[in-house]
Amino acid sequence: MLEYPFDLNKEKAAILAEGSFGALESKFAAAMLRYRSDRVVCVIDSMNAGRTAQEAIGVGGSAPVVANLEEALQFRPTLLAIGIAPPGGSLPESWRSVVLSALRHGLHAMSGLHQLLALDPEFAEAAKKSGARIWDLRRPPENLPVGRGRALRLNAKRVLTVGSDCRVGKMVAALEMNSAAAQREWKPAFCATGQIGIMLSGAGIAVDAVVADFISGAAEQILLERFEAVQPDWLFVEGQGSLTHPSYSGVTLGLLHGAAPNAMVLCHQPSRRFLARFDLPIPPLNELVRLYETAAGWLAPAPVAAVALNTFDLSDEEARAAVEDAERQTGLPASDPIRFGADKLLDALQETLP
Repeated sequence: MLEYPFDLNKEKAAILAEGSFGALESKFAAAMLRYRSDRVVCVIDSMNAGRTAQEAIGVGGSAPVVANLEEALQFRPTLLAIGIAPPGGSLPESWRSVVLSALRHGLHAMSGLHQLLALDPEFAEAAKKSGARIWDLRRPPENLPVGRGRALRLNAKRVLTVGSDCRVGKMVAALEMNSAAAQREWKPAFCATGQIGIMLSGAGIAVDAVVADFISGAAEQILLERFEAVQPDWLFVEGQGSLTHPSYSGVTLGLLHGAAPNAMVLCHQPSRRFLARFDLPIPPLNELVRLYETAAGWLAPAPVAAVALNTFDLSDEEARAAVEDAERQTGLPASDPIRFGADKLLDALQETLP
């Protein structure tokens, strides 16, 4: 089990999103503002300085956007959160001086990048001198096992979110279903498999940073540890990537077999037609349902029970039409869990897994 260097519940965060503050461009920042706005004192982005986070990206309430670290320090943060997790996961070179200055001021640093800040000699030295700590969310634990189908033995219903593409709302769907299930007193637990989920829940492993042979074993370990800690009846597992995406299919398949779900929820952004960074069309939803059910069935049968849509860039009328279209294509219940709530998805899961 990983030991984390600090408790986010006790910190006040300034989010660094310079030049990249947007719903998709800074997914880490957006998630933190949506789900942990109580811990955010400001956002650093000179392009939106003077606005609130809500005005800039539609979430985050009155958290102010400031131009630089010097202005951010006026809000007395104790933590600098790196607000992006871009493809490749490198720290933008122009951000280096900001991170270094924050560490020298004694601010902890939290990063979901593949580039591990704690292994950077200059950052490590600055943190040591000021007493700051660095939390690299994507740093996996040592001595992970290979997958052995251990999740199949858990006495809990396992629900995995799967996607038509990357960045379509798999984590959000899992979080929203977990929250709605708690309101129904289903005794759920959220299983974080990515850096943002770990930040929000304080537990988990970023499976996309794990050596390929151990991805399914890491997924098993996440579920086993959450089951032991919470003793839930339902485990909502955050999905990663897409089975049809040439860049991320490996981690998707490893997670699918490690989590060994009883059921899946397919996540999709209706306005997106092509896979991210590829000139390849996203397959029809009914074909994706078949592909995921086939791949899951190589270990144990698992139906796709419902479709979760991400309609953030559509009007209400367009969103409702997209929901109807998804239901028509798949014959499954569909909803946008943010716009319309997750109850329809939970009803489908309850019917699939009574």
